[in-house]
Amino acid sequence: MAAVDKYNVESAEILANSALAAPIYEQLLTIFPTAAKYWRQYVEAQMGVNNDDATKQIFSRCLLNCLHVPLWRCYIRFIRKVNDRKGVEGQEETRKAFDFMLSYVGADIASGPIWMEYIAFLKSMLAVNTQEETQRMTAVRKAYQKAIVTPTHHIEQLWRDYENFENSVSRQLAKGLLSEYQPKYNSARAVYRELKKYVDEIDWNMLAVPPTDSCKDQMQWVAWKRLLAFEKGNPQRIDSASNKRIIFSYEQCLMYLYHYPDIWYDYATWQAKSGSMDAAVKVFQRALKALPESEMLKYAYAELEESRGALQSAKKLYESLLGDAAETTALAHIQFIRFLRRNEGVEAARKYFLDARKSPSCTYHVYVAYALMAFCLDKDPKVAHNVFEAGLKQFMHEPVYILEYADFLSCLNDDRNIRALFERALSSLPQEESIEIWKRFTQFEKTYGDLASMLKVEQRRKEALSGTIEEGASALETSLLDLISRYSFKDLWPCSSKDLDHLSRQEWLSKNIGKKVDKSALSNGSAMTDKSTSAPSGVPTASLKVLHPDTSQMVIYDPRQHHGTTVPSNTTTAILAAPNLSNPMATVVGAASNPLSNPIVSMVDGVSSKAFDEVLKATPPALSAFLAGLPSIEGPAPNVDIVLSICLQNDYPTVQTKKATSLPSQRTAGPAPSTSDLSGSSKSHPIPSNSSFRPRDRQLGKRKDQDRQEEEESTTVQSQPLQRDAFRIRQMQKARGGSASQTGSVSYGSALSGDLSGSTC
Repeated sequence: MAAVDKYNVESAEILANSALAAPIYEQLLTIFPTAAKYWRQYVEAQMGVNNDDATKQIFSRCLLNCLHVPLWRCYIRFIRKVNDRKGVEGQEETRKAFDFMLSYVGADIASGPIWMEYIAFLKSMLAVNTQEETQRMTAVRKAYQKAIVTPTHHIEQLWRDYENFENSVSRQLAKGLLSEYQPKYNSARAVYRELKKYVDEIDWNMLAVPPTDSCKDQMQWVAWKRLLAFEKGNPQRIDSASNKRIIFSYEQCLMYLYHYPDIWYDYATWQAKSGSMDAAVKVFQRALKALPESEMLKYAYAELEESRGALQSAKKLYESLLGDAAETTALAHIQFIRFLRRNEGVEAARKYFLDARKSPSCTYHVYVAYALMAFCLDKDPKVAHNVFEAGLKQFMHEPVYILEYADFLSCLNDDRNIRALFERALSSLPQEESIEIWKRFTQFEKTYGDLASMLKVEQRRKEALSGTIEEGASALETSLLDLISRYSFKDLWPCSSKDLDHLSRQEWLSKNIGKKVDKSALSNGSAMTDKSTSAPSGVPTASLKVLHPDTSQMVIYDPRQHHGTTVPSNTTTAILAAPNLSNPMATVVGAASNPLSNPIVSMVDGVSSKAFDEVLKATPPALSAFLAGLPSIEGPAPNVDIVLSICLQNDYPTVQTKKATSLPSQRTAGPAPSTSDLSGSSKSHPIPSNSSFRPRDRQLGKRKDQDRQEEEESTTVQSQPLQRDAFRIRQMQKARGGSASQTGSVSYGSALSGDLSGSTC
């Protein structure tokens, strides 16, 4: 595996599946030292060839760092195999191995089979006399009592087994013991049900790789953080021994988040807060072994050692940080100076600073840090001033250093040296690097200088930076923005924000007088002044950099449009003018799915509605009935609940009656509904001209005439009155109220009563 791709999970899986020799496993486990499944494959390969010495060595390397139940069960299987033929001595060794295993993975939610196997082993142990039998039963009881208070997948099965065990020994004794442990068992079972929700989110086959931006890795990090938070707030935490569950959860978490420094830090911090300082130190030591390049963990470890008084250990950690890259070394110098100042005094810090300034990796940060330390902590402004002056010889080309020095002089109220510092810096810095210096200089004069010096520095600044400002900048010499910056203070301004925006736009226009300006840029105000050059000192850059949308390019949002597609304006015309008469169903469905396919629109556009009428004539009765029963709507989509209510309350015809065969001849009996009658915008419903769907009679009394009785029998279920649904009544009343203003339409009066109302105006 290449070094650049050593954490490739797919390559690792392929290599593990084809591994036949120890060197391949060693290569894998060097990259993934906490991969329990690879350790298990490795050790099983050695067990398969009866290489007991190699097996023991592998177990000694992996067990304590891989708290994985399948791996530990492999270990106990090996121990039992080795000790099976050793008699009583072998049984005792196996029992110790079980106790050792349960002390590490007995808290695992999947440890139920281990407890069951341990209890079965204890029951199988030979007892020569009564005393040994009593000891055996006591050991079994203790194992059960530990198992039934541990949240595992098999907790209910273990409780039933414990009940049977106690009842088989003594029913009288069992009653008291079971009543004592019943609440503890109930609590553990409740914890298990909550714990399972967090455990189910974890991928137990995940390999430990460095943090990535993948969603899977981030979700696993979140899942582990939630599990750890749950364990810390576990209601079973009633004594100090319960901290073992938290330790166990952290250890399991590090099997998968081995390269996450925040997990190591949280673990060590929790140990320290719990009072286990030695355990916290061990966690940091393991963390630096896993992540030797992590500066954060080194500082955290040094902080812990310093807080508990182990100054020599902390000093060694700081010294180990001094051998890194130049940027890191500068920070390490600063932190080491502060450490020495805190613990060894002023002289030790001064001595190290004198050595550090000779280092080729020493930057201006070290001078600034030590000078401010001498000024604020040692109360020695003379030493601080000398340090700044010494650094100025080396870092005159650093504008940030000049500004830090100026801030220090401001604290001393040394305005003369501040002006001298600015003049020295401006005489040596190139034009493009002096912008911030000029800005600070003008701000200083505006705040503390007289009017003449204020105006003079402003003019000098414009002349010095004229080469960096675009053509037309000379028009800004008398800009009101300069006046505003002179007479403002912090967030107080001598004008409104509207005036400030207006002046900013004028400034941009003056900069582009000689250029061809797009009208859209003038209307949307997107072109603003340059932040670093033309913005006067003190004017808020946020106001100058506001970007406004170009409203001239805005279009109405259409949800039917996708990226890179447009909707033709004649969509409705194309659908209505060229219907698919061979497949009218497809035409109607396509038109219904298109919000633009409105017959009224087609009439306004001058398109004939005959084609649409032909489509309606060819529409199947069931579809016509469904469309007729739909309520009128406003907006791009109907209310789903209303549509479902209508569908549930109607039985649409699936087969035609005998009289339905005369449909073509009856279709010509009356005029077809016009396009205006079918308008979706009129909030009315078309009446299909099929005989199977003719209007109901106003009186549904008992008919005596035989012919009319036959006709009633041939009428489909659709013509029967609907049940009165209060929700639908309200919707239909609202629809009828909205359609009252529409003229030239025919609409149903009440779909529930079966009445037909014609409103033709």
